[in-house]
Order: sequence, then C-alpha cells, then structure tokens
Amino acid sequence: MSTESVAVEDLTLEDAAAELERLAKEIARNDALYHGKDQPEISDADYDALKRRNDAIEARFPELIREDSPSRRVGAQPSNTFAPVVHSRPMLSLDNTFSQEDVRDFVASVYRFLGRLPDNSIAFTAEPKIDGLSMSIRYENGKLVTGATRGDGTTGENVTANIRTINEIPNELPRGVPSVVEVRGEVYMAKSDFMALNAQMEAEGKQTYVNPRNTAAGSLRQLDAKVTASRKLRFFAYAWGEMSEMPADTQMGMVETFKSWGFPVNPLMKRLSSVDDILAHYAEIGLERPDLDYDIDGVVYKVDSLELQQRLGFRSRSPRWATAHKFPAEQAFTIVENIDIQVGRTGALTPVARLTPITVGGVVVTNATLHNEDYIRGIGNSGERIREEEHDIRIGDTVIVQRAGDVIPQVLDVVMEKRPAEAEPYQFPKVCPVCGSHAVRERHEKTGKLDSVTRCTGGFICRAQATEELKHFVSRNAFDIEGLGSKQIDFFFENEDPALQIRTAPDIFTLEKRQASSLTKLENIDGFGKVSVGKLYAAINDRRSIALHRFIYALGIRHVGETTAKLLARSYGTYEAFAAAMKEAATLSGDAWNDLNAIEGIGEVVARAIVEFYKEPRNIEVIGRLLDEVRPQEAEQPVTAGSPVAGKTVVFTGSLEKFTREEAKARAESLGAKVAGSVSKKTDIVVAGPGAGSKLDKARELGVQTMDEDEWLALIGG
Repeated sequence: MSTESVAVEDLTLEDAAAELERLAKEIARNDALYHGKDQPEISDADYDALKRRNDAIEARFPELIREDSPSRRVGAQPSNTFAPVVHSRPMLSLDNTFSQEDVRDFVASVYRFLGRLPDNSIAFTAEPKIDGLSMSIRYENGKLVTGATRGDGTTGENVTANIRTINEIPNELPRGVPSVVEVRGEVYMAKSDFMALNAQMEAEGKQTYVNPRNTAAGSLRQLDAKVTASRKLRFFAYAWGEMSEMPADTQMGMVETFKSWGFPVNPLMKRLSSVDDILAHYAEIGLERPDLDYDIDGVVYKVDSLELQQRLGFRSRSPRWATAHKFPAEQAFTIVENIDIQVGRTGALTPVARLTPITVGGVVVTNATLHNEDYIRGIGNSGERIREEEHDIRIGDTVIVQRAGDVIPQVLDVVMEKRPAEAEPYQFPKVCPVCGSHAVRERHEKTGKLDSVTRCTGGFICRAQATEELKHFVSRNAFDIEGLGSKQIDFFFENEDPALQIRTAPDIFTLEKRQASSLTKLENIDGFGKVSVGKLYAAINDRRSIALHRFIYALGIRHVGETTAKLLARSYGTYEAFAAAMKEAATLSGDAWNDLNAIEGIGEVVARAIVEFYKEPRNIEVIGRLLDEVRPQEAEQPVTAGSPVAGKTVVFTGSLEKFTREEAKARAESLGAKVAGSVSKKTDIVVAGPGAGSKLDKARELGVQTMDEDEWLALIGG
C-alpha cells in the first residue's frame, strides 16, 4: 500500500507492512548504487531519512520486520571485479540518530538494556563520522596481508594492492603487536586534494569528479594500483575486526593504541559521560565542519567500555552500543512540471511529481513522490490538515522540496505567491492509467476507514501489476535470476510469440524448452546474442532448486517479506507442510490457524493475507505449475554448537529480575533459540518470572517445560 505520506504513528498494521516492503526495495537499490558502484542517486540525507522511517515503523511494529529490511543488511553485494574476502568478523553499519531527543534515547537505551540507572557512570566516545569508504586491513605477525572493502558486511572486495599505495597505512606494524590484527577505518580524499585533482582534470580537458567520497571509492577500486597511487588517498583508524589479543579494554584505549602503531586517528575524538557534554561536542564539531579538510556527515557515539560493549551486543546489522548522530539536511525551491501516476505490484496508484531539476545537498533532484490523493490535497492519513487548505499541489506550482524527514525527496509545501493563474486542482484518476480498470479506494474491513491508497482493480489483467509481480519473483532476495532484469521482463511479457512469452513465473522455467522447438530464436533478437542467452538459461536452471524461504518470499504474498518468509520456512520445514497447513487454516480457526498466529512475528493481518492467498484457485494453479519446474529445499534449522537450546522455541513471561527482557531475548537468539510471544503446542520452554499469568497456565495445560530464571541460566551456562 502506498502510504509514504502517513506519519508512523498513524499507520495501520496493513499500511506498515506495505510501507516496509517499499522502503526495503528502495534502500536496497540505493545501497547497490552507493556501495557497489560508487554512483549514488540520492544524498546521504535522503538515504538516512528512508532508513529512519523504516526503523521507526519497525520499532512500532516489530512483528513486521522483514528479512530484507535495511535493519538486517549492511552495504551491498561486493563487485565481481575483485576477488572476494570473507570478513573474519562482520563489518556492521551503525544506526542513525537525527535529533537531541534521539541521542538522549540512545543513551537511555544503553542504561536500560544493562538494567542501570542513568547516573552518568557510563562513558562514551564521540568522534566525527568520516564520509569515505569503510576498509578492513589485516596484519599477520605484523605484516599487512589483506585490505578489503566492507562489501555486504560479510564479504568484501580484495583491494590489497591498492591499499598498499596509501602512505598513511603502514605496511608493517611495530614489534610486540598481537599476531593477528585487523584495523578498520575509513579511506577518504581530502577536500584540498580533491580540488587539486579536479583542477588538473579540467586543465587536461577531462571530466571532473562530483565529490571526494565517490572519487576516493573509485580510486580505490582501480584495477591498476598505479592509478590508485596517483590519487592522494588518506585513512583514519577507529575500529577493529579480529584481534588475537586485545591491547586495551576501552574504545579510546584501542584508538590510542592504533595511533602508537602508526595509524592516523581523528584528533577530535573525545571521551565524555553526560548527554549534555556529548551534545555540546556535536555542536562544536558542527561549527568546525566547514574548516575541516575532509567531509563528515555526523558524529559517532560509542560506549567506551569494551566489557559493556560485549554485554550490549548486536542487532542483526548494527551494535547496540553505538550510533551515528547525523547533521541536518537541506531544502530547496523548484517547479512541478507534471504529475505522473505509477502502478505498483499490488495495484497501488502512486503520484510522482516531475520537477524542474534542482540541486539539494549536492544531489540533483528531478522527481518526488506525492504519496497519494490526500497528500496532494494537503490531508494526512487521519484526515488532519498537513498544509493550509489552499496549498494543494498543482502542475506549475513552485514547491519546497525537502531531503530530510520521513520520506525523501518530499514536496513539503507550496509557495502560493508563485502559483500560476491558470493552475488547476489535480484530478486524481478514477481508472488505472495502464489497463483502464476501475481505480478505487478500499475501506478497512475492521475500522471502516477509507484507505489512503487508490488501487487498480485489474489484478493480473493489469500489465503493471503482472510485470511487477514477475520482477519481484526474480529479484535478488527471491529467485535472484541474473539476466532477467526489468527491461528483459518487459520484453518477454509484451512479446506475442508463445515461444518468447513470460506471463507467469512458471513460464521462466519453460523458456529454454519452448525455444528449442521454435523458429524464432532468442539469440537472434537485438539485445541478446548466443553468449548472453546461454548465461540466462544457466542462471534459470541454477534456480531449479532453491531455499524454502526464498521460494515463499518470491510468491509475492501480501505482507510476506523476507523476515516473514524465513519464519514460515523455519516453522514448517518443508513447502508441503507449509502449504498443507495454510489450506487447513482457511477456516481461520483450529490448530493450524492458531499455530500460524503463534509464530513470533506473524500477526493476524499477516496470517489472514497468507491464508487468503492460498484460498485463491489461480494462485494454487500457478504454484502447481511452478512446482513442476523447481524444488524448494527443506529449511535449514540453525545449529549452534554446544547450545542446549538451539532450535527450541522459548517464551519469556512475568517480571524478569536477573536480566532485562531485551537482554534475555538477545541471549536466547544468540544460542540458536527461537523466541516466541505466545505459548502453543510448538513451544519447548517457558521461562517464568514473578507475576507470570496466563502464559504460564497455558504452558502447564499443554505440558510445556517451565522453569524460573535461575534454572534457565543454569541450562544455558549463566
């Protein structure tokens, strides 16, 4: 559902799930452009705002967190240009904060997680956030052996030869260092060096570069190390990966050790204890920012004690003990030249403003989402005014475009003094611009509230919905078929030759067979060729056996993202068991329905969507044909060596006294256990603290093993 203009607190569960799906795709696309190609289309402020909205929705609806959520992902897939390097320890990114209130919440969350009073007893480090390229440099017996980019956080690119050309990075460490040392930090280009390089390029009649960050990243990814050496790249050390022994027990101590080993470290880094001091240092760095010879986009705060860092641990993609406080973004004025309507996979009609190009925060903006019909009129999701009544958005209007906030780029307001006399109120279409079917705004069956989204009723007769469904099926987190991109899907879908048509997912896997008996050969068609066709068939055949969670996700069930698909795969084990259970749950009652709702992360809205999907005969028919071609694998259950609770489902209830509930859940999951929110026949253990009520009663009724906190700690080894 297209709900981009809706404030997070006003989102329904259904709206939130659809918005998280949209955000996951948009952020993944920009990750690939930024980390993988060094060709960002949006500013850091734009990117941060998308992630901030995603995080806010996930905080309000934790049961909807997707497997492809930005909160579970770092960077982008590494390039094929360089050999891959698997990081000994993942290179995680940081969560972002944007206001003083956010910083206070971060500090409070540290104390809360540790069960301590906020008495300024915990020290934090604060240092500038360098806008460069993250790097991990490994030394063995004091000698540099590997330099690797972050990549996707797990696997990076081997750029060792290029790293050796950076004078600020030592090729050999002093005697007495640990046998294995991984120093991590940021490769960057100084502003002065960037300006000198551009002046040289201009003098030689060559194209100049856009900004220091992209130039540094591109320089480091040169196949010829001599090119890298010709660019003045620099380095700041601030973190570490694998260390055979730790030379210090604090964050500040580690950075000071790096300095003693010959690495450059940032001189603006400080150790502070109170939130007020932290915020004052942020303000000081902000004032110094224009005079610094390197780009920064915020200040990073970290818990100083390494022992406390270890206790706080990690979320899926970021540490709980650190955050980045970003600097604010910018606004600009431009003109709405036109308003187009885009139709998505679920039939949502989304208006997009085509703008006179304007530079905001160093990025050229040409489009901005207008979210929905109400947003154009200046009305929020709850019917409240978000702009003055006459400030509806019209073609020809001069508008304020903002690259910060919930959704970026966003048309914030209209400059009424510049409205053309001929500008008319925008009439939102009542029919789908793609297929001509009626476009309607549905009412929520429970609340009776009119949805903010206008949706095409054409279903699979609508080309936009059908092609978007296919694009979802072959996307990276689904079947991930290389060579079947957006343009190829459009080509195959629109083709009238039966030997070349792909209208549903099973058609993908019969393409090669149909081509074998056809006179119209794909390899003879412009844009393909024998080699590329061979690679396409190989990519398709490589996906005839696929992980169960990818198969479920690829089906495009509404509200079922990667996270939910993995939960389902892990809970049911095989596709046959899953499909049978969904068929049995069709009555919305009984054991199968209750078991589905008992899965942690599956709420009633999601459960209904899955069941309704399996009640549709056409879906069953398509899946049946698909299963003739592909085989979903059995789900791999997590294995944690030596863990007595690996693979078990655990429920915590009552008032926990030995640890916070968040700490208990994190520890259980780190040992391979599944933490559920309700008790069912599939529950293995219920850990009950004082005041445990109905969940404990149900566990006893079902014969589920129960224990108190001391017994739980004894089981898992304290």
